[in-house]
Amino acid sequence: MIRKHIPNAITCMNLFSGCIAIVYAFQGSYLTAALFIALAAVFDFFDGFAARLLKAYSAMGKELDSLADIVSFGVAPGVMAYSYISTHLIAGSPSWLAWSGFLIPVFSALRLAKFNLDERQTSSFLGLPTPANALFWAFGFGSSFNIFLSSTLDPIVLVFGILIFCALLVLEIPMFSLKFKNLHWKGNRLRYYFLMGSVILLILLNINGISACIVWYILLSVLNFGFVKKAR
Repeated sequence: MIRKHIPNAITCMNLFSGCIAIVYAFQGSYLTAALFIALAAVFDFFDGFAARLLKAYSAMGKELDSLADIVSFGVAPGVMAYSYISTHLIAGSPSWLAWSGFLIPVFSALRLAKFNLDERQTSSFLGLPTPANALFWAFGFGSSFNIFLSSTLDPIVLVFGILIFCALLVLEIPMFSLKFKNLHWKGNRLRYYFLMGSVILLILLNINGISACIVWYILLSVLNFGFVKKAR
């Protein structure tokens, strides 16, 4: 009886981690917020793993997962974006530019709603998964952006970046899943390319490489989609 509640308990830890990330985001502690978003992503992986292992699927679990995800992978990175842009605005720039950060939870909600209703997304995705989008922004604000985007154009660049990634969340661009059904090269080629590239990026860039890994994932997915479409 207790077994069927284990996946939902793990999902609640995802939500709890996302709430803590929001607190740190408002405080400007972006790296700590990013680490809690990463922890939420770990819980998000293991709730599904636990459900499959224990055969504890439920309609409530599916809904709870989406509700937790919108907080951890939508609101939390959105607050990080709002906080960062509002504190780095150029003198005289309109304050509403910072509101663009809240497009992240809006489009994340749209992405999650589509995913719940779309029966085509069982072994792959259509659009950028919300955890991937959240990790890109979380570790971007926690590390890379503070190093590489130090010019006065920061807020404008970030607003355009937010718009691009929001589009990626809802556009029906096929994105491969990272779930391995077996360890064979055939059928897992893209996954192995992603893992090899990610290891190199993390070695070269350290924590800054996490955002770069998400860009690598997007590029691989788009290139693969282009090759498949051309082959047809």
